[in-house]
Amino acid sequence: MIAVDRDSPIGVFDSGLGGLTVAHAIMRQLPAESLVYFGDTARVPYGPKSPETVRRYSTEIGFYLIEQGVKAIVVACNTATAHALPQLRDELPVPVIGVVDPGARAAVKASRNGRIGVIATQGTVKSGAYVRAIEAASPSARVTALACPLFVPLVEEGWTEHEAARLVAREYLAPFAHHEVDTLVLGCTHYPLLKPLIREVVGPDVRLIDSAEETAADTRRMLMEHDLMAGPTASAAYRFIASDDPQQFLTLGKRFFGDAIEHVDVRTFG
Repeated sequence: MIAVDRDSPIGVFDSGLGGLTVAHAIMRQLPAESLVYFGDTARVPYGPKSPETVRRYSTEIGFYLIEQGVKAIVVACNTATAHALPQLRDELPVPVIGVVDPGARAAVKASRNGRIGVIATQGTVKSGAYVRAIEAASPSARVTALACPLFVPLVEEGWTEHEAARLVAREYLAPFAHHEVDTLVLGCTHYPLLKPLIREVVGPDVRLIDSAEETAADTRRMLMEHDLMAGPTASAAYRFIASDDPQQFLTLGKRFFGDAIEHVDVRTFG
C-alpha cells in the first residue's frame, strides 16, 4: 500500500454510466468524501468481452485512477468485479472492493424462501461470481442466473420506459416465474434504471436487490479499516471522466447522478 492523504478522493469506475448509481450511493452515505469517477464509454459494454480483455481494461483504468491520486478504488462494474477484482487487489497499491459480494449478501438477507435470481451481463453470468458468492453466504440457496445483454444498450439509449424495453424484459424475465424466485439481484449497475419496468414484469412480491447501497456501506467499512475516512474539515469534490463523447455522458449521467455532474473530462485509451 502507498501512503495517501485521507482527504484524497475515492476512485470509482465502470464500463459506462451504470456505476454512477454506486457513486451516488457513496455520495449520500459518505458526504465528506471526494470522488473521481471513470466511465469507459468508448468500450462499453464489457459483458460480451473475454475475461482477459476485461482484466486488461480494468487494470489500465485502475492505474490511471492511481495517477489521479485516489486513496481507494470501488469497481462499480459487475463484469469487471467478476473477472478482475483479484488481479486489481494484487497489483494496485490501494484498497479495492467490488459490487458482487455486497449484492450477494443483501440478496441472502432479503430472501424468504432461498430461491434467488440474478440478472447480469453475459460475462458476469458466465463467471459464476454471483452464484459462488450467494452460495458462500447461504449454502442452501437455489440460484438462477440469466444474462440480459440488451438491457445495457437500452439504458444507455435512455429507453428505460420504451415499449421495446418492456418486450425485452418480458422475454428475459419469464423463466423466473418457473423457478419461484422471491428475490432478484440486479447484477449490473445499469439495471436499477430499469427497476420500475422489471418490477412491473416480475410482480410486487419479488424483492429487487440493487447492490449500490450495500457497496457504499462496504466502502465505509473499507475506509475505516484502513484509517482513510476523510477528516472533519474535508470538502467533497466530484470529478467525472469518460473515455468517449463527454456530452453524451453529461446528458445521460444526470439520470444516474443528478445535477452534480457539471463537467466531464475525457481520457482515451489505445
